[in-house]
Amino acid sequence: MSIDFGPERWKKLKETYRLFWAGELDRPIIPVVMGGRAPGRTEPKLPDQPFAAFYDLSVSAEDIIDRWDYNLSCCEYLGDAYPSVWPNFGPGVMAAFMGAKLETGNDTVWFHPTEELPIRDIHFEYDPDNVWLNRIRDIYIAGIKRWGGQVLMGMTDLGGNLDVLATFRPSEKLLLDLYDEPDEVKRLTWEAHDLWHRFFGELNEILQPVNPGYSAWAGIYSEQPYYMQQCDFNYMLGPDMFDEFVKPELEATCRKLTNAFYHLDGPGQLASLDSLLTIEKLDGVQWIPGEGSKTYDKWPDVYQKIHAAGKRMQVAVGDMDILDTVIQQIGTSRGVQSYATSISKKDEATCRQRLAGYGIE
Repeated sequence: MSIDFGPERWKKLKETYRLFWAGELDRPIIPVVMGGRAPGRTEPKLPDQPFAAFYDLSVSAEDIIDRWDYNLSCCEYLGDAYPSVWPNFGPGVMAAFMGAKLETGNDTVWFHPTEELPIRDIHFEYDPDNVWLNRIRDIYIAGIKRWGGQVLMGMTDLGGNLDVLATFRPSEKLLLDLYDEPDEVKRLTWEAHDLWHRFFGELNEILQPVNPGYSAWAGIYSEQPYYMQQCDFNYMLGPDMFDEFVKPELEATCRKLTNAFYHLDGPGQLASLDSLLTIEKLDGVQWIPGEGSKTYDKWPDVYQKIHAAGKRMQVAVGDMDILDTVIQQIGTSRGVQSYATSISKKDEATCRQRLAGYGIE
């Protein structure tokens, strides 16, 4: 194979992350992907796409994997980086598994209900013949056959359960349902919870034990079941509603996963941070300031609070200057993971020097 990553590199990466999850790694995790490597193979005719959903269903799963293989072959993996892909069918693709319409356009993917129903008439059911579920299955099967355990295939973006519910019951109506139909909201939340774990389990049955571990869109690696949980709908909720409608399901999922992170997206979610950090089985938090907000290094109170709660954190930007600042703000690099940095060949020497300053070969 032309991808530059072998068994010894996987062994080293797994040892690093074992220490990270155990809270014993005395340095940050910094993945750096460097482009410009000669791939050693011919570029496929299939064009690259930001979303796997953009490929017509007539394009075979094998051709998609071949395109991704070429992309991975053009890279070198520095620091704690590793070759990985994840079938990107849009955030919350579980909604499509349950019958929502998947629509592509404007460089993103949207999900819409086939019809808007009163919340009492909405029921989530499993469909083994769903076209999108089977499309992702086929991609996983083709990837495992092509790569064996050389490339990690991450979990598709299943989504957060209230976010998925908001696909079928648009947000403004779901907000009213929290007051008018709280029991129905909770019923659907737990229906979605059960299906989420069914999808997660069935897709991992295809991937494991050949796949070298678990990951998702954020790029954090784990040898044991892991996911980046989220509830972007929480942006519109206060602490009391978070505790009533969001937290119980998050706690239940954290108990089912060996390693669990939460995607804290935007200042509107900070009201629930104190409560979120009391979830014992939640291992870490990824903080996203959001568009139009202060930059990642201007939130010392947020990072300090996460660290003080004994949680790990992902600094969700590939910028070593910002990473340096955050580490200074919390007083340690233990439990800190940086989002992947992409560099070109001309920056290699400087990058390697900075990695060496953290004790990373």
